[in-house]
Amino acid sequence: MAIQALKGFKDILPGESEKWVFMEETARRIFRTFGFSEIRTPVLEKTDLFVRSIGTSTDIVEKEMYTLIDRSGDSITLRPEATASVMRAFIEHNLQGQQPIHKLFSIGPMFRHERPQKGRLRQFHQINAEYIGTNSPFADAELIYLLMQILDHLGLLEIRLRLNSLGCPLCRPSFNSALQGFLGERQSELCPDCQRRMSTNPLRVFDCKVERCQELLTAAPTITDFVCRACQEHFEQVQKLISGLSIPIHRDPRLVRGLDYYTRTTFEISASHLGSQDAVAGGGRYDGLIRQLGGADMPAIGFAIGLERMALLLSSQEEWINRPFVFLIPLGAAAREKAFSLLTILYKKEIPAMMDYEDKSLKSQLKRADKVKSRFAAILGTEELNKDRILIRNLDTQSQEAIPIPQFLDYFLERYLK
Repeated sequence: MAIQALKGFKDILPGESEKWVFMEETARRIFRTFGFSEIRTPVLEKTDLFVRSIGTSTDIVEKEMYTLIDRSGDSITLRPEATASVMRAFIEHNLQGQQPIHKLFSIGPMFRHERPQKGRLRQFHQINAEYIGTNSPFADAELIYLLMQILDHLGLLEIRLRLNSLGCPLCRPSFNSALQGFLGERQSELCPDCQRRMSTNPLRVFDCKVERCQELLTAAPTITDFVCRACQEHFEQVQKLISGLSIPIHRDPRLVRGLDYYTRTTFEISASHLGSQDAVAGGGRYDGLIRQLGGADMPAIGFAIGLERMALLLSSQEEWINRPFVFLIPLGAAAREKAFSLLTILYKKEIPAMMDYEDKSLKSQLKRADKVKSRFAAILGTEELNKDRILIRNLDTQSQEAIPIPQFLDYFLERYLK
């Protein structure tokens, strides 16, 4: 029996991979515009990094991490999210001492042992951004605007920004106390996980997927009723700035995300036509995380975009298709040698090109050129070779002309660079 990929792990094949390149290159271009630099971290980290940052009572740490003991006896984990790894690198390499503000982004795979479903796999990929060094609401607005710019340049429509404030360590305890009281009155109706979490980390009950628990939580107190004056003013300023950018806001007082390190601004982008798992991107502030991991007391905010779900939304897009600009069609052995030299000239100038090396008819090769959606076909037979000319056919308009072979490169440079 042939060996197949693991459940929840997916090959990204040609035809699909071009779409991924398009998403990644678009994000990199926007990040550069906003002054972000790329950081790349290992996929394996010490387990304690994620336990300390994400939270012991989160679904990720309790149920979903890929953790193993290596040959040295250390507990190591495939990263389930990117921010903790970036913060570890930020502290370890003393980036915090180099300048006051840091804008970092990363692109790569994450791993969680969840039930595979549409747009959610056990190896999944994210684009992540981290804006470190300021607690200004202007930074929140800039980062959310950056995220919306990426989605806009990818051509996403019908998306919704959900926004909430989770308060800070000064006002969160009063909310936790009120929530614990609410849950305590309904303890017998909660699932076992929520019964356990209500005393250790009550905010995590909002992550529960059990329908009965979700029904009970519709009447639960909301964090926005308990935030302190400073957090309220911060949240109001963030909303004002985002509204000033003509971005519609949907306030959601029950939006908590799935990670313990979030504080104050929390947000999520959803797309209604993805179904029940409609989140495409999300993030928030994590002002205490760097200090919690042993670094300086520096505020930060970040987001993550899920590439698998993004790819589902781009299924009808054309911009990412990897198509040749020129398809060379030689007819005969002598023409093939000349066509090959012309092909390499196009490659040197980074003009996408393709050529079939087999002895095939003109009709067959034109059919292949059309199938790969080439813009032009360059036809070279014995007659053209003897006249030092090559026949160029525009496959979009079906018009054609013969040009001198020495003008071949200039002809396509002029058209490709338009």
